[in-house]
Amino acid sequence: MKQGETWKFTRAFWVANTVELFERAAYYGVFIVITLYLSRILGFNDIEAALIAGIFQALLYLLPTFAGAYADKIGFRKSLMLAFLLLTLGYGGMGFLPTLLEAGGLVQYGSDTVFSGLETSGTKYAILPVLLLIILGGSFIKSVITGTVAKETTESNRARGYSIFYAMVNIGAFSGKTVVEPLREMMGNTGLIWISYFSALMTLIGLLVVFFMFRSGQHQGEGKSVKEIFRGLITVFTNGRLVLLIFIITGFWMVQHQMYATMPKYVLRLAGESAAPGWYANVNPLVVFLTVGFVTQLMRARSALFSMTVGMFIMPVSALLMAAGNLLQGGPVLGMHPVAFMMVVGIAFQGFAETFISPRYLEFFSLQAPKGEEGMYLGFSHLHSFLSSILGFGLSGFLLDRYCPEPRLFESHEAWQAASVHAHYIWYVFVGVSLVSAIALIVYGTVTRRIDARQQKRA
Repeated sequence: MKQGETWKFTRAFWVANTVELFERAAYYGVFIVITLYLSRILGFNDIEAALIAGIFQALLYLLPTFAGAYADKIGFRKSLMLAFLLLTLGYGGMGFLPTLLEAGGLVQYGSDTVFSGLETSGTKYAILPVLLLIILGGSFIKSVITGTVAKETTESNRARGYSIFYAMVNIGAFSGKTVVEPLREMMGNTGLIWISYFSALMTLIGLLVVFFMFRSGQHQGEGKSVKEIFRGLITVFTNGRLVLLIFIITGFWMVQHQMYATMPKYVLRLAGESAAPGWYANVNPLVVFLTVGFVTQLMRARSALFSMTVGMFIMPVSALLMAAGNLLQGGPVLGMHPVAFMMVVGIAFQGFAETFISPRYLEFFSLQAPKGEEGMYLGFSHLHSFLSSILGFGLSGFLLDRYCPEPRLFESHEAWQAASVHAHYIWYVFVGVSLVSAIALIVYGTVTRRIDARQQKRA
C-alpha cells in the first residue's frame, strides 16, 4: 500500500454512496424497460420510443453541468433533498399516468396484454413533463454524489473512493433490474407500470436518508455568485483536452447504451417473450461489482488513460459476441436461446470493459477540478453520455426498424422472419463505433503525452 492510502472515509462519503445505491436501483429498474414502456404501454413506435428515451437520458447527462454549479452554490445537502423529491414525483407519475390517461383498456399481444388507444392519440405525450421531473432530479444526483466523493477524499485515496462509488452504483443497478422480471412474469406488460412505483419508493427512502443522516464539513465553493458560476463553466468548456476526451469516450457509451436501447426489444423479438432482458442486463453490474476492485488494484500503477484504453479495446469484442447469437445454429445453449446466451456473454464483456474505463475517467476529471468546484467539473464529465444517448438511442431506433422490426407490423410470422434475418447487422455497426473510439484514444494519449513532455522541457 502506498503511503497515505486508506480505506477509511467520512460519514458524508458513505451516506452519499448509500443513497446513490437507492437512486440507481430506481433508475435502472425503469430504464431497462423504458423503450418497452413507451411502446407497449403508451403506443410509441420503435423510432419514437428510441428518440424519447435517448433525449431523456441525454438531458439527464447534460443538465448536471449546470446543476453541479448550482449545487456548489446552495450546498450538497439541499441539492440532494431537492433531487430525491423530484425523482419520487417523477417515478410515481410514470406509474400513475397510464391510468390517468384512460388508455382504452387492454388488447392481446401474443400471450400477453398491452394498453391500447394511445397509438394515434396525442395524450401519450403527457409522459414528457413527467420525464422532465426525473431529468431535473437526476441531474443533481449525478453531479452532487460524484462531487461529494471528490470532496470527501484526498488524492491518495481518490481512486479507491471512486472504485467504491462505482461498486455501489452497480449494486443499485443490479437491485433495480432484479425486480423487473418477477413483475413481468406475474403481471405481464402491466408490470412495466408497477416498476415505476418501486422506483418511487426507492427515491423516497433516499430522501429520508439524506434528511436525517447527510452532513458534510466540506463546503469549499458553496455560495458562489451567478457570475462566478458561469465564469467557471466557461473555463471548463474551453478546456480543449477534456472536451476532446469526452468526444472519444462517447463511442464507448454509444455501445454501452445498447443494453437499454436495443437489447430488450432485440431479445424479446428474436428469443421470444419468455426471454428475460432484465436478468441479462444484470450481468453488467454483477461483473462490475465482482471485478472493479481487482481491476483498480491491477491498474493502480498505470495512468488513467492507459486503463481506459484497455477497456476500449474490449468493447468491439462484446459487440461481436452479441452479433454471434443470431448466427448460431441448433438448440438452446445451457438452457437458453442462442441469441439470449450470446447476449449475456457480450454484456459480461461490456461490464468488464467498464471497470477499466469509468472509475478512472471520473478520477481523471476530478483531478482537473480546482478546489471547491468539484460539483461543476464532475457534472461536466457526464457530457459524454449526453452525446452517446442522442446518437446511440437514435441510431438504435433506426437499426431496429430496419433489421429487427416490431412483429405486430407484419401479417405473418414468416414475413417478419424474412424481414429480420439480418438482425445481427445491428451489432456490426457498434463494432465499428467502438473500434474507431479505441484507436482515437490511443492517438489522444500519444499526442497529449508529447505536448506535456514539451511543456516540461520548456519549464
